[in-house]
Amino acid sequence: MNASRLLPAVSSEAIFGKSKVYVQRALRCKADENLDEYQLWASLALELLGKTCLAQIHPSLIVNPQDQISLFAASGVQLGTDIKTIAAHTLYDRLRHVTKGFDESVKNFCDDISQRRNAELHSGEVPFREMKLSAWEGRYWHAAQLLLDKMGSSLEEWLGADQAKAPTSILQHARQALVDAALVRVERAKEDFLKRKKKDREDALQAAEAKESYNYTGLFRLLGDAEWATKCPACTGKAYIAGVLVEENISEQGLGDYGEDEAVDKLYSGEEFKCPVCGLHLDSQAEVEATGLSTDHEETEIRERRYEEEYNNE
Repeated sequence: MNASRLLPAVSSEAIFGKSKVYVQRALRCKADENLDEYQLWASLALELLGKTCLAQIHPSLIVNPQDQISLFAASGVQLGTDIKTIAAHTLYDRLRHVTKGFDESVKNFCDDISQRRNAELHSGEVPFREMKLSAWEGRYWHAAQLLLDKMGSSLEEWLGADQAKAPTSILQHARQALVDAALVRVERAKEDFLKRKKKDREDALQAAEAKESYNYTGLFRLLGDAEWATKCPACTGKAYIAGVLVEENISEQGLGDYGEDEAVDKLYSGEEFKCPVCGLHLDSQAEVEATGLSTDHEETEIRERRYEEEYNNE
């Protein structure tokens, strides 16, 4: 596919350029203390940044799959100019599967800011006026940084070197606040666990070792693709992480007596932690990593080799 043949609506370069214009316009609004428009332009810039991220992988990821003109445009074939792209909710859901750290909590935040944007533009509501900077700004720059990292870009490239200083400072404070909060949560869970009688603690740890995640009803809020055991940083008990599938590699070498099986290496990214022993709960990838736990998990599945069906050309 020749990127130069792509229409601006599906070109990652064009979308990124428009995103840069919007986010820099947002920062000018903040400098003028026009905080309503600051959030409005910022929300538009973030959605365009997300579409840039997907379009870099392939433009077909940002177009409406039910619209023929849009699908052809994503492949560099121009049948028309009325290009229909995906809604923000679909965009942020897809980004979860290709962007490390863009977990359920980040997706929900991005959904919320896009919904407030829609209410601002299409109704008599003024949702941005009610939002304090502390309620959204740090999380906004965190989401943007995740997308920029995936794209191989930076805040400096997106905002310009001078303007990037303020968001970088906000990000540093936000990340440290998140780490501090997660570590406090671990310490409190540890303190509460140690207040229990010794026999009670030992029995709880022993009972947990004999169980798996499926033995606990409603253990996770996240509806993930896999769950795996880990060691709780608070009570040292058998705890679990839930995550989503981010990569799958199939071995070319056949297994079995006749090569009928194949090995599939699957990489999962953890998004939620729960310890059934002490109750410690961490509900984002950033919080889990703040405690020193790894959010990467690999599994190998042996399954019957799958073959492409032949086309019926008769």
